[in-house]
Amino acid sequence: MRFFDLLKVVPQYLIPKHLLSQAMHWFMQVETSWIKNTSIKLLTKLYKINISEADNEDLESYPHFNAFFTRALKAEARPIDDDPQNWCSPVDGVISQSHPINGNQLIQAKCHDYTLEALLGGDICYAQNFINGDAAVIYLSPKDYHRIHMPTDGQLLSMTYVPGDLFAVNPATVRSIPGLFARNERLIIRFSNDHGDFCLIMVGAIFVGSMETVWEGKITPEYGPTIRHWDYQSDNLHFQKGQELGRFNMGSTVVLLAPAEKIPGLGKIAQNTPIKMGAMLAQYSDNLTNN
Repeated sequence: MRFFDLLKVVPQYLIPKHLLSQAMHWFMQVETSWIKNTSIKLLTKLYKINISEADNEDLESYPHFNAFFTRALKAEARPIDDDPQNWCSPVDGVISQSHPINGNQLIQAKCHDYTLEALLGGDICYAQNFINGDAAVIYLSPKDYHRIHMPTDGQLLSMTYVPGDLFAVNPATVRSIPGLFARNERLIIRFSNDHGDFCLIMVGAIFVGSMETVWEGKITPEYGPTIRHWDYQSDNLHFQKGQELGRFNMGSTVVLLAPAEKIPGLGKIAQNTPIKMGAMLAQYSDNLTNN
Protein backbone atom coordinates (compact mmCIF):
# COMPACT_ATOMS: atom_id res chain seq x y z
CA MET A 1 0.00 0.00 0.00
CA ARG A 2 1.36 3.45 -0.90
CA PHE A 3 2.26 5.65 2.09
CA PHE A 4 -0.17 8.45 1.20
CA ASP A 5 -2.90 5.91 0.46
CA LEU A 6 -2.25 4.48 3.91
CA LEU A 7 -2.80 7.89 5.50
CA LYS A 8 -6.13 8.23 3.71
CA VAL A 9 -7.39 4.69 4.26
CA VAL A 10 -6.42 3.60 7.78
CA PRO A 11 -8.57 6.25 9.56
CA GLN A 12 -11.61 4.95 7.67
CA TYR A 13 -11.42 1.69 9.61
CA LEU A 14 -11.65 3.65 12.87
CA ILE A 15 -14.25 6.37 12.35
CA PRO A 16 -18.04 5.84 12.70
CA LYS A 17 -18.83 6.03 8.98
CA HIS A 18 -22.60 5.47 9.19
CA LEU A 19 -22.98 8.03 11.96
CA LEU A 20 -20.97 10.61 10.01
CA SER A 21 -23.03 9.93 6.88
CA GLN A 22 -26.26 10.45 8.84
CA ALA A 23 -24.84 13.73 10.14
CA MET A 24 -24.01 14.77 6.57
CA HIS A 25 -27.56 13.95 5.50
CA TRP A 26 -28.89 16.18 8.30
CA PHE A 27 -26.50 19.01 7.42
CA MET A 28 -27.49 18.94 3.75
CA GLN A 29 -31.13 19.52 4.72
CA VAL A 30 -30.41 22.62 6.89
CA GLU A 31 -32.46 25.58 5.63
CA THR A 32 -30.79 28.32 7.70
CA SER A 33 -29.90 30.89 5.03
CA TRP A 34 -26.34 31.76 6.01
CA ILE A 35 -25.37 28.11 6.50
CA LYS A 36 -26.77 26.74 3.26
CA ASN A 37 -25.74 29.79 1.18
CA THR A 38 -22.17 29.71 2.51
CA SER A 39 -21.93 25.95 1.89
CA ILE A 40 -23.25 26.24 -1.67
CA LYS A 41 -20.94 29.12 -2.59
CA LEU A 42 -17.93 27.39 -1.01
CA LEU A 43 -18.58 24.15 -2.92
CA THR A 44 -19.10 26.06 -6.17
CA LYS A 45 -15.79 27.91 -5.75
CA LEU A 46 -13.80 24.96 -4.43
CA TYR A 47 -14.77 22.60 -7.29
CA LYS A 48 -15.16 25.27 -9.99
CA ILE A 49 -18.75 24.18 -10.69
CA ASN A 50 -20.20 25.61 -13.90
CA ILE A 51 -23.39 27.08 -12.50
CA SER A 52 -24.47 28.28 -15.97
CA GLU A 53 -25.40 24.64 -16.71
CA ALA A 54 -27.92 24.57 -13.85
CA ASP A 55 -31.60 24.95 -14.61
CA ASN A 56 -31.69 27.38 -11.66
CA GLU A 57 -28.62 29.65 -11.56
CA ASP A 58 -29.70 31.58 -8.45
CA LEU A 59 -27.55 30.00 -5.71
CA GLU A 60 -29.43 31.60 -2.84
CA SER A 61 -32.83 30.37 -4.03
CA TYR A 62 -32.08 26.72 -3.25
CA PRO A 63 -33.90 25.74 -0.03
CA HIS A 64 -30.91 23.76 1.30
CA PHE A 65 -27.50 22.43 0.31
CA ASN A 66 -28.91 19.11 -0.89
CA ALA A 67 -31.27 20.82 -3.33
CA PHE A 68 -28.27 22.51 -4.92
CA PHE A 69 -26.12 19.39 -4.86
CA THR A 70 -28.75 17.36 -6.72
CA ARG A 71 -29.74 20.29 -8.95
CA ALA A 72 -31.33 19.77 -12.35
CA LEU A 73 -29.42 20.92 -15.42
CA LYS A 74 -30.64 22.72 -18.50
CA ALA A 75 -31.81 20.22 -21.13
CA GLU A 76 -29.15 21.35 -23.60
CA ALA A 77 -26.36 20.94 -21.02
CA ARG A 78 -26.37 17.13 -21.38
CA PRO A 79 -27.50 16.06 -24.86
CA ILE A 80 -28.44 12.37 -24.98
CA ASP A 81 -26.79 10.18 -27.63
CA ASP A 82 -29.58 9.40 -30.10
CA ASP A 83 -28.29 6.16 -31.66
CA PRO A 84 -30.48 3.28 -30.35
CA GLN A 85 -27.49 0.91 -30.70
CA ASN A 86 -25.46 2.92 -28.20
CA TRP A 87 -25.42 3.07 -24.44
CA CYS A 88 -24.95 6.55 -23.04
CA SER A 89 -23.22 7.33 -19.79
CA PRO A 90 -25.75 7.30 -16.93
CA VAL A 91 -23.76 9.90 -14.95
CA ASP A 92 -21.06 12.55 -15.02
CA GLY A 93 -17.78 11.19 -13.75
CA VAL A 94 -14.55 9.37 -14.55
CA ILE A 95 -14.45 5.79 -15.84
CA SER A 96 -12.16 4.32 -13.21
CA GLN A 97 -12.42 0.73 -14.48
CA SER A 98 -13.57 -0.85 -17.75
CA HIS A 99 -12.83 -4.48 -18.50
CA PRO A 100 -14.18 -7.81 -19.72
CA ILE A 101 -15.39 -9.97 -16.83
CA ASN A 102 -13.10 -13.00 -16.52
CA GLY A 103 -15.55 -15.77 -15.71
CA ASN A 104 -17.07 -14.30 -12.56
CA GLN A 105 -14.07 -12.12 -11.64
CA LEU A 106 -14.15 -8.32 -11.82
CA ILE A 107 -11.12 -6.07 -11.47
CA GLN A 108 -11.22 -3.40 -8.76
CA ALA A 109 -7.58 -2.38 -8.90
CA LYS A 110 -4.16 -4.01 -9.19
CA CYS A 111 -4.13 -7.12 -6.95
CA HIS A 112 -7.77 -6.56 -5.94
CA ASP A 113 -10.37 -8.72 -7.76
CA TYR A 114 -13.88 -9.48 -6.57
CA THR A 115 -16.70 -11.71 -7.77
CA LEU A 116 -20.01 -11.07 -9.46
CA GLU A 117 -21.75 -13.00 -6.70
CA ALA A 118 -20.25 -10.77 -4.00
CA LEU A 119 -21.10 -7.58 -5.90
CA LEU A 120 -24.67 -8.77 -6.49
CA GLY A 121 -25.36 -9.52 -2.85
CA GLY A 122 -24.91 -13.28 -3.10
CA ASP A 123 -27.44 -13.71 -5.94
CA ILE A 124 -25.72 -16.65 -7.62
CA CYS A 125 -28.46 -17.24 -10.22
CA TYR A 126 -28.55 -13.62 -11.38
CA ALA A 127 -24.75 -13.44 -11.50
CA GLN A 128 -24.79 -16.16 -14.19
CA ASN A 129 -26.21 -13.58 -16.64
CA PHE A 130 -22.89 -11.71 -16.62
CA ILE A 131 -20.31 -14.52 -16.68
CA ASN A 132 -17.61 -13.45 -19.18
CA GLY A 133 -19.57 -10.26 -19.82
CA ASP A 134 -18.36 -6.68 -19.58
CA ALA A 135 -18.23 -4.12 -16.79
CA ALA A 136 -17.51 -0.44 -16.28
CA VAL A 137 -17.16 1.59 -13.09
CA ILE A 138 -17.84 5.35 -13.08
CA TYR A 139 -16.67 7.45 -10.13
CA LEU A 140 -18.55 10.65 -9.29
CA SER A 141 -16.68 13.36 -7.41
CA PRO A 142 -18.39 16.19 -5.50
CA LYS A 143 -18.05 18.50 -8.52
CA ASP A 144 -20.12 16.24 -10.77
CA TYR A 145 -23.81 16.31 -11.64
CA HIS A 146 -25.36 13.80 -9.23
CA ARG A 147 -28.50 12.53 -10.92
CA ILE A 148 -28.40 9.06 -12.45
CA HIS A 149 -30.00 8.35 -15.81
CA MET A 150 -30.85 5.36 -17.97
CA PRO A 151 -27.97 4.15 -20.20
CA THR A 152 -30.35 2.59 -22.74
CA ASP A 153 -34.06 1.80 -23.13
CA GLY A 154 -35.24 -0.96 -20.82
CA GLN A 155 -37.78 -2.39 -18.40
CA LEU A 156 -37.16 -2.27 -14.67
CA LEU A 157 -37.31 -5.82 -13.29
CA SER A 158 -36.29 -5.53 -9.65
CA MET A 159 -34.11 -3.75 -7.11
CA THR A 160 -32.16 -4.99 -4.09
CA TYR A 161 -30.70 -2.96 -1.24
CA VAL A 162 -27.59 -4.62 0.20
CA PRO A 163 -26.43 -3.16 3.53
CA GLY A 164 -22.72 -2.77 4.02
CA ASP A 165 -19.85 -0.54 4.95
CA LEU A 166 -19.39 3.07 3.84
CA PHE A 167 -15.75 3.35 2.87
CA ALA A 168 -14.86 6.24 0.58
CA VAL A 169 -14.73 5.36 -3.13
CA ASN A 170 -11.89 7.68 -4.12
CA PRO A 171 -8.92 6.25 -6.05
CA ALA A 172 -6.74 5.76 -2.95
CA THR A 173 -9.41 3.67 -1.23
CA VAL A 174 -10.14 1.67 -4.37
CA ARG A 175 -6.45 0.81 -4.66
CA SER A 176 -6.21 -0.21 -1.01
CA ILE A 177 -9.34 -1.97 0.28
CA PRO A 178 -10.04 -5.44 -1.17
CA GLY A 179 -13.56 -6.01 -2.53
CA LEU A 180 -14.57 -2.40 -1.88
CA PHE A 181 -17.61 -2.31 -4.17
CA ALA A 182 -18.83 -5.61 -2.75
CA ARG A 183 -18.31 -4.39 0.84
CA ASN A 184 -20.05 -1.00 0.66
CA GLU A 185 -23.80 -0.65 0.82
CA ARG A 186 -25.40 -0.61 -2.62
CA LEU A 187 -28.56 -0.65 -4.70
CA ILE A 188 -28.64 -3.39 -7.35
CA ILE A 189 -31.05 -2.33 -10.10
CA ARG A 190 -31.95 -4.96 -12.71
CA PHE A 191 -33.20 -4.15 -16.21
CA SER A 192 -33.95 -5.98 -19.44
CA ASN A 193 -34.57 -5.09 -23.08
CA ASP A 194 -34.54 -6.85 -26.45
CA HIS A 195 -30.76 -7.32 -26.20
CA GLY A 196 -31.01 -9.07 -22.82
CA ASP A 197 -30.43 -8.27 -19.17
CA PHE A 198 -28.25 -5.46 -17.83
CA CYS A 199 -27.56 -4.11 -14.38
CA LEU A 200 -26.84 -0.71 -12.83
CA ILE A 201 -25.46 -0.66 -9.29
CA MET A 202 -25.40 2.45 -7.11
CA VAL A 203 -22.57 2.09 -4.57
CA GLY A 204 -22.82 4.08 -1.36
CA ALA A 205 -19.87 5.69 0.42
CA ILE A 206 -19.03 7.80 3.45
CA PHE A 207 -20.79 11.18 3.40
CA VAL A 208 -23.19 9.99 0.70
CA GLY A 209 -26.10 11.40 2.68
CA SER A 210 -28.68 9.34 0.81
CA MET A 211 -29.45 7.26 -2.26
CA GLU A 212 -32.86 7.48 -3.88
CA THR A 213 -34.75 6.34 -6.97
CA VAL A 214 -37.63 7.93 -8.85
CA TRP A 215 -39.87 4.89 -8.23
CA GLU A 216 -39.23 4.29 -4.49
CA GLY A 217 -37.93 7.63 -3.24
CA LYS A 218 -35.22 7.74 -0.55
CA ILE A 219 -33.68 4.35 0.24
CA THR A 220 -30.98 5.47 2.69
CA PRO A 221 -30.82 6.63 5.40
CA GLU A 222 -32.07 4.91 7.54
CA TYR A 223 -29.40 2.25 7.17
CA GLY A 224 -31.00 -1.18 7.42
CA PRO A 225 -29.22 -4.30 8.72
CA THR A 226 -30.81 -6.70 6.23
CA ILE A 227 -31.16 -7.10 2.48
CA ARG A 228 -34.36 -5.63 1.04
CA HIS A 229 -35.83 -6.61 -2.32
CA TRP A 230 -38.46 -5.06 -4.60
CA ASP A 231 -39.97 -6.94 -7.56
CA TYR A 232 -41.36 -4.82 -10.42
CA GLN A 233 -41.85 -7.41 -13.18
CA SER A 234 -45.64 -7.08 -13.07
CA ASP A 235 -45.55 -3.25 -12.90
CA ASN A 236 -44.51 -2.73 -16.53
CA LEU A 237 -42.10 0.09 -15.66
CA HIS A 238 -40.22 1.15 -18.80
CA PHE A 239 -37.54 3.84 -18.98
CA GLN A 240 -36.07 5.51 -22.04
CA LYS A 241 -32.40 6.21 -22.58
CA GLY A 242 -31.46 9.37 -20.70
CA GLN A 243 -34.49 9.29 -18.39
CA GLU A 244 -33.72 10.03 -14.74
CA LEU A 245 -33.52 6.99 -12.43
CA GLY A 246 -32.30 8.40 -9.13
CA ARG A 247 -29.66 10.48 -7.40
CA PHE A 248 -26.76 10.47 -4.97
CA ASN A 249 -25.93 13.03 -2.32
CA MET A 250 -22.19 13.76 -2.44
CA GLY A 251 -19.80 11.63 -4.53
CA SER A 252 -20.05 7.93 -5.15
CA THR A 253 -19.85 5.24 -7.83
CA VAL A 254 -21.99 3.51 -10.45
CA VAL A 255 -21.14 0.01 -11.72
CA LEU A 256 -22.58 -1.23 -15.04
CA LEU A 257 -22.80 -4.91 -16.03
CA ALA A 258 -23.66 -6.38 -19.44
CA PRO A 259 -23.86 -10.03 -20.64
CA ALA A 260 -21.14 -11.68 -22.70
CA GLU A 261 -20.75 -10.46 -26.30
CA LYS A 262 -23.69 -8.03 -26.09
CA ILE A 263 -21.84 -4.73 -25.66
CA PRO A 264 -18.12 -5.56 -25.64
CA GLY A 265 -17.08 -1.92 -25.91
CA LEU A 266 -18.24 -1.44 -22.32
CA GLY A 267 -15.16 -3.37 -21.23
CA LYS A 268 -12.68 -1.57 -23.48
CA ILE A 269 -12.81 2.07 -22.36
CA ALA A 270 -9.51 3.66 -21.34
CA GLN A 271 -9.06 3.95 -17.58
CA ASN A 272 -9.62 7.43 -16.08
CA THR A 273 -11.62 8.65 -19.08
CA PRO A 274 -13.82 11.60 -18.06
CA ILE A 275 -17.38 11.43 -19.35
CA LYS A 276 -20.60 13.40 -19.14
CA MET A 277 -24.09 12.01 -18.69
CA GLY A 278 -25.68 11.34 -22.08
CA ALA A 279 -22.41 10.89 -23.98
CA MET A 280 -21.90 7.71 -26.01
CA LEU A 281 -20.43 4.97 -23.80
CA ALA A 282 -20.46 1.74 -25.84
CA GLN A 283 -22.36 0.07 -28.69
CA TYR A 284 -24.39 -3.12 -28.90
CA SER A 285 -22.83 -5.75 -31.13
CA ASP A 286 -26.21 -7.14 -32.27
CA ASN A 287 -28.21 -4.72 -34.41
CA LEU A 288 -31.80 -5.55 -33.47
CA THR A 289 -33.13 -2.22 -34.74
CA ASN A 290 -32.85 -3.47 -38.32
CA ASN A 291 -34.70 -6.73 -37.71
